[in-house]
Amino acid sequence: MISIIARRLSRCALLACGCTIPTLPIPAYAADVQAPTQEELITVNAARHRINSADTTDLLRNDLGFSAYSAGGISALPVLNGMADDRIATFIDGMRLSAGCPNHMNPAMSYIDPDAVSSASAIAGITSVKDGGDSTGGTISITRKAPVFSKSSKLLITGEARGTYRSNGGGSGASGSITVANDWISLRYTGSYAHASNYHTGGTERQVLSTSYLTFNHAVILGIKHETQTFTLTAGQQDTPYEGFPNQYMDLTNNRSTFVNGKYTNTFHWGTVEANAFWQRVSHAMNMLSDKGGHSETEGMPMNTDQRTAGYSLKSTIQLSASHTIGIGSAFEHNGLNDWWPPLLASMMMGPNTFHNINHGHRNHLGHYAEWNAHWTSRLSTELGLRSDIIMMNTGPVSPYSWVGMMNMADAMAAKRFNTLDRRRTDYNFDITALAHWNASDMFSIEGGYARKTRSPNLYERYAWGRGAMTMQMIGWFGDGNGYVGNPNLTPEIANTISTTLHWHDKSGQLWELQFQPYFTYTHHYINVTPLTTLSNGRRTLIFANHDAQSYGINNNAFIQLWNTDHYGKAVFHAHLNWVRGQDLVTHAGLYQQMPANGSLRFQEAYGAWSAYTELTLVKKKSTVDLLRGEPHTPGYALLDFGGTYHWRAFTLEGSIENLMNQHYFLPLGGLSFGDYDHTGFLSPLPGLGRSFNLSLSAKF
Repeated sequence: MISIIARRLSRCALLACGCTIPTLPIPAYAADVQAPTQEELITVNAARHRINSADTTDLLRNDLGFSAYSAGGISALPVLNGMADDRIATFIDGMRLSAGCPNHMNPAMSYIDPDAVSSASAIAGITSVKDGGDSTGGTISITRKAPVFSKSSKLLITGEARGTYRSNGGGSGASGSITVANDWISLRYTGSYAHASNYHTGGTERQVLSTSYLTFNHAVILGIKHETQTFTLTAGQQDTPYEGFPNQYMDLTNNRSTFVNGKYTNTFHWGTVEANAFWQRVSHAMNMLSDKGGHSETEGMPMNTDQRTAGYSLKSTIQLSASHTIGIGSAFEHNGLNDWWPPLLASMMMGPNTFHNINHGHRNHLGHYAEWNAHWTSRLSTELGLRSDIIMMNTGPVSPYSWVGMMNMADAMAAKRFNTLDRRRTDYNFDITALAHWNASDMFSIEGGYARKTRSPNLYERYAWGRGAMTMQMIGWFGDGNGYVGNPNLTPEIANTISTTLHWHDKSGQLWELQFQPYFTYTHHYINVTPLTTLSNGRRTLIFANHDAQSYGINNNAFIQLWNTDHYGKAVFHAHLNWVRGQDLVTHAGLYQQMPANGSLRFQEAYGAWSAYTELTLVKKKSTVDLLRGEPHTPGYALLDFGGTYHWRAFTLEGSIENLMNQHYFLPLGGLSFGDYDHTGFLSPLPGLGRSFNLSLSAKF
């Protein structure tokens, strides 16, 4: 295989140098784009109307158990069955990524543009051991569009482009790709741009400060295939010059990510092999944008982080017989982090030295798994998986802005204590997954099981050491304005989940469907908080601590095809409902940022080149909150969206009206609106987006 690739790459090098190859094929342009079917129009419509922003998280909005913390315009933090952020294993093309920021302003899904995504899936609660360890909430997998190859030896040139506009906040975006390929090698470039100013609320049309953003994405994808083998190499860079965070004291003032990801797959007579290797570097800066007072050498509070991630994963599936397979795998991820805060000129508190928050910290994760899948009969199958994970963490000595002076005394004393500690921590974790699937009839199936999932603390939960009020307030990805300090003595949290999914459908699986999914999770050593002091603005300082907790809920999904005729096209009605309740068994308070009961009703119709949808989103008032963190209650609300799509040859025009009735509402997981605090003088929950007219035009060639 290597020699074949080498010979073919040599030929490509000759072409790049302008050498003439007598057998050079005539290019074939992919100009004859087929019109989509009614089924495809409905599928595209269902996905597209959710992408009114540049946040890839929106792709998962109607998945079972999914919700999101509202943060920056491209940086919402995912939640599955009430478990959020680092409790979820998030993969982008097989790369497991995590936020490298004390406020988690650069989560994994912020590094890929929605238009570059081929598939996005969220599996809550019980996940296979091959889908990653060191997580308790589930797994999110985002897959980039695969390389395209020509069906013959002719040269294929194809691409697509899309432009978007959103009236609320003046949001605009553009994305495009171009591919040059033959039958064995493919080269694609993708690029995107997204920008928005501050958006306005519904009703009062008040501007919500610190909600603007600007971001650019570039990637080059090389694909090579030979018989059953495929190799994909992706390299890219993201630049985000600024991004406002309305529920944080800080904003993002620069974020640059550079990555390389290689993937190899092969199929043998005995099974399959998949190998990934990846590297990423993130340079991240925070300060305060103009909404919060600007940033310069004498204003704000500069904070910098540098994160490097590298790792591999190996997965193999071995076919033991026609009905039994064994999966085995190994993975390693290194996460190195430097977090330092440069001194602010002329400041007595933030200087004269650099504040070292995480100094050469690292978190290494080595995992192995074995999984047995068995099909006992045509109707009964089982899955049993075991996984071990070793988490190795450490960090270097730290330092405050100053070792002397009253203003820095708390931090200076905390740094001295921290530096005397043995900071090495190694956790030996193991997971179990046991699942059974039974097709009771042609119209009913049931799947249920048990999972033991373990997660170790992240670097900030263990090693954030500052004890000054200001420095603690700079730590926290929760949008609540509280201050946080780490706890080196934290132990891993262990989630025990039982869940079942009842699935009714017609015999064809095309006319109607109903899914009903109850679950219960008991988490031993859940990483929550214990209060320390009360701040002048009424918020608190909190230290991370292990408590026991429980959460339970029900997820529901349903659809029915209303009609499918030549005269009226095809119409489908969808219904979606999630409910979760979480409780800390030590404090007896609600777990933080649990989404209240919510659902949606969506009607979609496609006729010829036209398709349209109407969606009603319903959210109950938030009455169960975390009192320790001062989590606000939010009233219930209903939002009505409307949109349509027209396809003509290679062009697709899409339009929508979001929040048609211009409803004023607050985001249940939005935290507090600190962007508005200096202008209003009081803290309120973060308000949601008001009415917006959205337009998109895309083309393929």
